[in-house]
Amino acid sequence: MKEINGITLKEMFISGANHLYNNYPAIDALNVFPVPDGDTGLNMNLTVSSGAKEISNLNDTNVYRIARAFSKGLLMGARGNSGVITSQIFRGFANGLEGKETMNAVDLGEAMLVGKEVAYKAVMRPVEGTMLTVIREAAEVLSEQAKPDWTIVRALEVMVNEARASLERTPDLLPVLKEVGVVDSGGAGVVAILEGMLAAITTGIIQKESATATETIPHYDMAGAKITGEEEYGYCTEFILRIGAGDEVKKAFNEKRFASVLNSQGDSIVMVRDEDILKVHIHTLRPGTTLNYAQQFGEFVTLKIENMTEQHTNLADHGQDYFNKDPKVTSSSMAMKEYGLISVASGDGLEELFKEYRVDYVVKGGQTMNPATEDFLEAIRKVHAKTVFILPNNGNIILAATQAADVTNEEGVTTVHVIPSKTIPQGLVAAMNFNPDVDEDYNIEIMTDALNAVQTGQITFAIKDTSIDGVEVKKDYYMGLQGKKILCSLPDKFDALRALLAGMIDDLTAIVTIIYGEDVKSDAADDVLAELEEKYPKVDFELVDGGQPVYSFIVGVE
Repeated sequence: MKEINGITLKEMFISGANHLYNNYPAIDALNVFPVPDGDTGLNMNLTVSSGAKEISNLNDTNVYRIARAFSKGLLMGARGNSGVITSQIFRGFANGLEGKETMNAVDLGEAMLVGKEVAYKAVMRPVEGTMLTVIREAAEVLSEQAKPDWTIVRALEVMVNEARASLERTPDLLPVLKEVGVVDSGGAGVVAILEGMLAAITTGIIQKESATATETIPHYDMAGAKITGEEEYGYCTEFILRIGAGDEVKKAFNEKRFASVLNSQGDSIVMVRDEDILKVHIHTLRPGTTLNYAQQFGEFVTLKIENMTEQHTNLADHGQDYFNKDPKVTSSSMAMKEYGLISVASGDGLEELFKEYRVDYVVKGGQTMNPATEDFLEAIRKVHAKTVFILPNNGNIILAATQAADVTNEEGVTTVHVIPSKTIPQGLVAAMNFNPDVDEDYNIEIMTDALNAVQTGQITFAIKDTSIDGVEVKKDYYMGLQGKKILCSLPDKFDALRALLAGMIDDLTAIVTIIYGEDVKSDAADDVLAELEEKYPKVDFELVDGGQPVYSFIVGVE
């Protein structure tokens, strides 16, 4: 059989789903971390079963339409990190078959390669030694070797054999797997699906049995496995969002910016989009913040939140009565949270934006309104954290913030670090890079490094006539500033914005954030945004109502 149609592909998918169902308890036994999100086999099983249900009543001979329907079912039923990644493998697989009625060995290899690429893109911080590695290596080997005269059976055999070999190599890539003595559970799930697909065209469709461990996926003894991976604790939050849905006017959805915000709010992030449907999986300490941010762009179709930290605590207690712990110990450990974030900003919109990025307290201030050391000391007290990071967002404010840090550090209760952000865009990028799951030294490093990842431009009015760097400045004209350099001086604020961006945007520019101030009407801002999007089609623009005084526009270029 050198080619297959949609009916045979449907049988392969159902067989793969059934084989995964029969083996998911054994796959669950491979999990390293004893947390609710750790049921990899169950999550993959529920995900793939949703896809199988979607195609169960279809009798379409077109391979692309069957693959597309299967991937849709996977996306809507995807659970957990592993489930979402699985859905993306087959979403890419379907994309690779677009326009095809039937599929041969070469088509299979090319489609699996696209599936690998889509899965990697869905994960913000891909880790090797996981299911991503297994699908990548299996797809690459098949794509390199497949010939048009191969049978589908031969192609799947090559892929399955490489997937098994890749699975056995996962402990060499992830030390925690080798330490515990297991292979990657998600990778084992991938192998099970591929084995089931192969069986459908060799020995027949695998039927569902009682879901118990079998010899296909070895059961590893988990006795003595260490409870590690503290960074995984918090709330496992999953949702499907229908972008643009809802009665209220929703914000325009920018996929790159949304991904950046998620990256600042948690870990183990998988985000995938299919037309107006957005599927998100994230481990976060503040699910409410994430959900509030997401709901600006649409309405939830499904929503699930699980407390992984409490589950881990109960497991770690080994059966002790959790509620009979010494209340003094508990209260002392909970008296102060680990981290706090303070930022300086002026304008309701900017304050809201910083809080979306997990800033705990916004000190009102900025140009012409510099907060005092006392203002920062009050903010530090209110945040009530063991370690506090301050984002001054203005060169004239750094000293006051540093003084407050020195005073607080001398008291020895709270440690304060000043991240020397000199502009609002720098502060926003630094806040986005803050990670509550890493130590303070690493946070200092990544937040400080992030300051160089964005260029800042500003439009404000001149208070006198002057000439600087060859630019004639007239009183009450609008200046375009890049750092301390004046790029233009024009009577119209929008013309000044156009000129400023013309000097800042280049071929490497990906994202431009335009924050408009209290003197700019929203309709006028929308009009200039539409104009800029047409002029720079390769750039993603985000428009924010900052409500800030003094500056008509603050621009961040990434």
